Amino acid sequence: MTRSLIKFGQVTENRKARFNYSIEDTIEAGISLTGAEIKSVRYGLVTIVDGFVQKRGGNLFLAGVEIQRLPTAARIINFDERRPRQLLLHRSQINRMIGQLQEKGATIFPLKLYFNNRGKLKVLLGIGHGKQRTDKRETIKTREWERNKSRIMKGK
Repeated sequence: MTRSLIKFGQVTENRKARFNYSIEDTIEAGISLTGAEIKSVRYGLVTIVDGFVQKRGGNLFLAGVEIQRLPTAARIINFDERRPRQLLLHRSQINRMIGQLQEKGATIFPLKLYFNNRGKLKVLLGIGHGKQRTDKRETIKTREWERNKSRIMKGK
């Protein structure tokens, strides 16, 4: 395997989320995984681009996130790569997020997956609304203006 093992720091980031959604609030949550899944995450075999949070009963689950199997793993250790995974939050945080989810058009989506300084896997969740096409154009305009402004200032 050519991938390196990640012990601390960022595993993956959802860069599309900041473009497609206007983020109103963020929250850090733990995630419940099996040992084989954690090992795959440590090797960076995870995709969070299509991820979203859904409510089931009184808990929140992270769905749409794909954690691939390690090619060197034993055939006995099988897990569903796209199964919903439970988020580990306090009850007050869950209730607050469920309340925000019930707003019209609100979505909770993963922004970043990382290991904290204690070696625990955390997911940074963003709460927001989807951007319209005009909002996306405005984002592109401001990004290009900032880039051009820095080029002009660098030339002086």
